[in-house]
Amino acid sequence: GIGYGGSCFPKDLDAFINISEKLGYNFELLKAAKEINQQQKFFFLNKIKDALWIIKDKNIGVLGLSFKPNTDDIRSAPSIDIVRLLQMEGAKIKVYDPCAMGKAKDVLDKVKFCQDPYDVCRGSDCLLILTEWDEFKELDFLKMKKLLKRPLIIDGRNIYDAEKMEKLGFTYIGIGRKG
Repeated sequence: GIGYGGSCFPKDLDAFINISEKLGYNFELLKAAKEINQQQKFFFLNKIKDALWIIKDKNIGVLGLSFKPNTDDIRSAPSIDIVRLLQMEGAKIKVYDPCAMGKAKDVLDKVKFCQDPYDVCRGSDCLLILTEWDEFKELDFLKMKKLLKRPLIIDGRNIYDAEKMEKLGFTYIGIGRKG
């Protein structure tokens, strides 16, 4: 996926690394896990670049901002970093999250906060899935396809079945599997 976030796991990982160093042990496995987690955001960004070629001035829709479903917690959420990286590339971002929009408004600038997932799709050059909310699994895909400029979904959480999405006419790109 696009990596882990939240307030507990990243902090605990850093604490374990620090404790092991104080005890004279170089815990390479934990350091590698932390590094890989950071790299996943750039890996995902490269998938977007490969699919769109040019990100500048593209309208990119984002579903999910919280670091996990069923929370409004955006602390260390990979989605926030990904949105900022896309903005640095010149993208125009539209977002929707069932719970985290209020907190996201405090940390994200120049983002259009949408009323629902379909508003995110309307006129977007592609759609990114960044949090695996159950409600995103139950969307009307044919409606989404009509609203998107191009039926392109880049799924950072692998919530959809690739074969099903392709049969519906989407270009579907997941993480760590076909596409």
